[in-house]
Amino acid sequence: MPVAREIMSREVVTVGPEMPVEELAALLWAKRISGAPVVDGEGRLVGVVTESDLIDQAKKLHIPTAITILEAVIFLERAGKVEEEVNKMAGSRVGDICTKKPVTVAPDTPLDEIATIMAEKHLHTLPVMEGQRLVGVIGKSDIIRTLARPPQG
Repeated sequence: MPVAREIMSREVVTVGPEMPVEELAALLWAKRISGAPVVDGEGRLVGVVTESDLIDQAKKLHIPTAITILEAVIFLERAGKVEEEVNKMAGSRVGDICTKKPVTVAPDTPLDEIATIMAEKHLHTLPVMEGQRLVGVIGKSDIIRTLARPPQG
């Protein structure tokens, strides 16, 4: 079974947290990629930003469901979720809209585990880390390309 190092893209397009959202949209479109790792000035991975994060900026604000019992208002969702949504919608820089603490895999992670992680966590872009160093990235297209190859043997 293939592992991450065999299917990942080694030429990783990264962005910084200070990049304006408009520049990010243009970069994703020009490079025909669905997301990018976000790295700080020292090259450390600090997040992942995707097309979905950009699309979130254009969506309608979800008003949380609440019920009233004995004059008390009880919200059926956590309060931080609404604040998170508002911050993403109003964000002007990559750091405002990216997912912090991204899910990552190691170079020896097998394809079936990668596919499971991406499907269950609804991820489009999965950084491949060797220790603290970003060595590649796996997108959905990398998995599809791997599945489209005829079996070796």
